[in-house]
Amino acid sequence: MVDSFTSEPFRGNPAAVCLLDKAEDGQWMQQVAAEMNVSETAFVYPEAGLWRLRWFTPVVEERLCGHATLAAAHILWQSGRLQPGETARFMTLSGQLTAQQNGAGGITLDFPSEPVQPVETEQALIEALGLIPRYTGRNRLDLLVEVDSEQTVRQLRPDMALLAKLDCRGVIVTSRAAGSGYDFVSRFFAPMDGISEDPVTGSAHCALAPYWGKRLRRDSLVGYQASARGGYVAVQLAGDRVRLTGEAVTVMKGSLEV
Repeated sequence: MVDSFTSEPFRGNPAAVCLLDKAEDGQWMQQVAAEMNVSETAFVYPEAGLWRLRWFTPVVEERLCGHATLAAAHILWQSGRLQPGETARFMTLSGQLTAQQNGAGGITLDFPSEPVQPVETEQALIEALGLIPRYTGRNRLDLLVEVDSEQTVRQLRPDMALLAKLDCRGVIVTSRAAGSGYDFVSRFFAPMDGISEDPVTGSAHCALAPYWGKRLRRDSLVGYQASARGGYVAVQLAGDRVRLTGEAVTVMKGSLEV
């Protein structure tokens, strides 16, 4: 069990990492993920000279996940399956993703950029959030909603039952930062995929990075995800890719008996 996008135990986003010798049945992976009962469980095994990586919430397999990828790379180096400085190369449902140690204790992920396009704000979304957004956009995964202030982001108490009825993976709520230390703030809600609120969502920053990069006219930014656990994600735009940087801490190790 690894806490991602944090340097402190019990902060950031916990991910379970299951190291396998070979591919296992997807239904079994889903059952293990339900047993772990954290927002994501990563299953990692060697395949064709690379590492195959699959991500499962307690109820579905995901197409893209940042914090569990960070956790998986961290464990591959920590366990000696990768040597220090060696690039982690993963084959996933979102193509090949890589992770590199950055020399300052952090890990940098190379992920696809997932910019949003403006869409009309549905009445169902307004009712679920209890507010009228400044902006609503959508990509292949999520809805992105900009609101008026960081205070609004932090105080938001959405109706999860109504959110779960929306046709998307999750809803990113964001605003420009009110203070210093980070450029924008966000929260991520995905009751559709069995996650009421995700503590720190790397893949959401694949949308947040191009959105705020354009708004703030900068390629390098820092986001803070204002969940109860909280966590920082440094982002850098690189064409159609986004580099996500954060730290990771192992908090528990064990063996599956099934």
